[in-house]
Amino acid sequence: MILTNQLISIMKTLMGLAGLTMAGFMLLSCNTEVKEANYQIIPLPQEISVMDQAAPFILSNGTKIMYPEGNEKMQRNAEFLASYIKDLTGKSLAVQAGTDGKGIILQLGGNAKNPEGYQLKVTSDQVVISGPTEAGVFYGIQTLRKSIPVAQGVDIALPAVEINDYPRFSYRGAHLDVSRHFFPVDSVKRFIDMLALHNMNRFHWHLTDDQGWRIEIKGLPELTEVGSKRTETVIGHNSGKYDGKPYGGFFTQEEAKEIVAYAAERHITVIPEIDLPGHMQAALTAYPNLGCTGGPYEVWKIWGVSEDVLCAGNDETLKFIDDVLGEIIQIFPSEYIHVGGDECPKVRWTKCPKCQDRIKALGIKADKNHTAEEKLQSFIINHAEKFLNDHGRQIIGWDEILEGGLAPNATVMSWRGEGGGIEAAKQKHDVIMSPNTYLYFDYYQSKDVEQEPEAIGGYLPLERVYSYEPMPASLTPEEQKYIKGVQANLWTEYIPTFSQVEYMELPRMAALADIQWTNPEHKDYQDFLQRLVRMVKIYDVYQYNYAKHVFDVTARFEPNAETGTVDVTLSTVDNCPVYYTLDGTDPTTASQLYTEPVKINTNCTFKAMAVRPTGNSRIVKEDIAFSKSTSKKITALQPVNKQYEFAGISTLVDGLKGNRNYKTGRWIAFYKNDMEAVIDFGQSADFSKVTLTTNVEKGDWIFDARSISVAVSEDGENFKQVASEEYPAMTLDNPNQLYEHVLSFEPVKARYLKVLAKPEYNIPSWHGGKGNPAFLFVDEITVD
Repeated sequence: MILTNQLISIMKTLMGLAGLTMAGFMLLSCNTEVKEANYQIIPLPQEISVMDQAAPFILSNGTKIMYPEGNEKMQRNAEFLASYIKDLTGKSLAVQAGTDGKGIILQLGGNAKNPEGYQLKVTSDQVVISGPTEAGVFYGIQTLRKSIPVAQGVDIALPAVEINDYPRFSYRGAHLDVSRHFFPVDSVKRFIDMLALHNMNRFHWHLTDDQGWRIEIKGLPELTEVGSKRTETVIGHNSGKYDGKPYGGFFTQEEAKEIVAYAAERHITVIPEIDLPGHMQAALTAYPNLGCTGGPYEVWKIWGVSEDVLCAGNDETLKFIDDVLGEIIQIFPSEYIHVGGDECPKVRWTKCPKCQDRIKALGIKADKNHTAEEKLQSFIINHAEKFLNDHGRQIIGWDEILEGGLAPNATVMSWRGEGGGIEAAKQKHDVIMSPNTYLYFDYYQSKDVEQEPEAIGGYLPLERVYSYEPMPASLTPEEQKYIKGVQANLWTEYIPTFSQVEYMELPRMAALADIQWTNPEHKDYQDFLQRLVRMVKIYDVYQYNYAKHVFDVTARFEPNAETGTVDVTLSTVDNCPVYYTLDGTDPTTASQLYTEPVKINTNCTFKAMAVRPTGNSRIVKEDIAFSKSTSKKITALQPVNKQYEFAGISTLVDGLKGNRNYKTGRWIAFYKNDMEAVIDFGQSADFSKVTLTTNVEKGDWIFDARSISVAVSEDGENFKQVASEEYPAMTLDNPNQLYEHVLSFEPVKARYLKVLAKPEYNIPSWHGGKGNPAFLFVDEITVD
């Protein structure tokens, strides 16, 4: 990548030109203030060559935007560019046909081999954006748009440059669930505008689910007349309490077509999702004959996954699928139609005579990998695929469509981590990577969840999103060719307003854009943050409700075994002043100014705040609780689970306690082995109590410990047990919560202490994961 002095100053450039003085520059610019464009944007172009000694192009009110005569798509591109420039600068530029003369010229052609590639070339007389397709030119327009500073009443100097750019992936998507909560046409268009700003070209529109059917099917009118309305909605996380308010909404076919056209103008393809055969309770409410039990059903008022699904043994189900998809392909011209296929419980099928008859008629047999019912799901998915293939379309499905054998031409969207995508690629199926571990934007983006709008859970900060690499190293280069793209998903159970949609998407969508577009060797998180500082100024122009965590103080707490302290390192994205306190009071500019890592050796409530002319950041707060084990040397005798390793075994002696969210980095996990760790106090110490807290979330296979034991030693090799406890297997009624285990014993004196906690190795039969090992999550070993 060529990055030659991107931030050249206007004065230096112009004074380097023969005979041009500062006075001449002012004359040239008609005494108008000039601000400089910056090509360091999001996503980062693949190649930027700035011509240091060449004069810039001055963008002023008289600048014209030109396009090839008779090309409506290019005319629309030109009009988009004019509107973008007006939004950012207030300048109203003329748009005209033709590609000769001074100004901004949009043209087809150039050397880009990628159909979405482009070249942006700036000289003192022209800005030329060329590409092999109108879409390529559109992405060049986005680059120019994001390079221009937000500034009213000034001219813009565009440094002479040649940018040659193209996307890494051909599928660059974002998903929006409008079933759990409904968002009207204007909101969906605003979402599409957000995609266009970030160079995305696929809008995955989740239109149906247990909680509401949102797309008109004229041949099946009750899908929207009945299936789009729920009587009320559960409050919070299936609390058992309801808001008592009817809820509904759907898109007519004309509205859907309007959205498809709006997206197409911005070179975005809308991919509709009709989730089947599960997630269908809203449809069953409208047509109960399609279920295994015949109902009655109601549009689901709670979150989660209903056990009532389409009856796979009913021929009417097959006709229903054909009828729905038949109308869907009339609305949506996309090559791909998403058929869901995820989270389909088989409970009803195992007891349904029609489904069992279908299994027998098809000769389906269970094997060591799949039950007969899982293979029955493949029958349904294959039926949908055949219908779509016969009409010139292809299917995409969630990675569960691998269960029971993959439909022949299906593309797999891998959401349960990367495993499904890896397996599909090995089977030579196209894959869209969309792992919940990196790209589920309904997860919390801050550890301080009490200050956040309610979310489904999880923890997915901006830095983790940015760290995602979609090409699994376990695939060969040939297999990696099947990874066609990347997508982030937004499920809206806990997102009732579009303002909150924006908050959950931005700025994480900016990190996604770099993943989708920019080659990995050009990615750098700290550089990305500097580009993001400029990007949010564009967010401000459009009044997007973006999350501002990136402007908070980043605080890293690290136990230091050499000094016995917890060392706190503070930073901000823009290196602004940071003030902190240790006594729990809110910091002000009169508090201690941060200049170097803070070493803490006693209990305290640490608070820090960044101070800027535009306003202060939110306060970062952390309670640090010292015990005899805090910041001592600790060694893991059995491994920490890689998926939830975070800062590693030292997490257990960092003085920081976790909350109920097990993904914040305050907890570490053990899976398929014990938690076994030895703490070295450095010299003999007296103690008589060890406290260990576990985090239980049974739905995620996270259970309490089955036993804990404590042993001591003087030499670190020969240990004597001083305490142990055993705990019963968890029952269905045991709540999900934090469990504190206190092991008290007669006072002992020793240099080494070993703690052994055994997890649940055999999940009880009442649980969906019965027979499998469970995770054990621990946050701190406290020794007193």
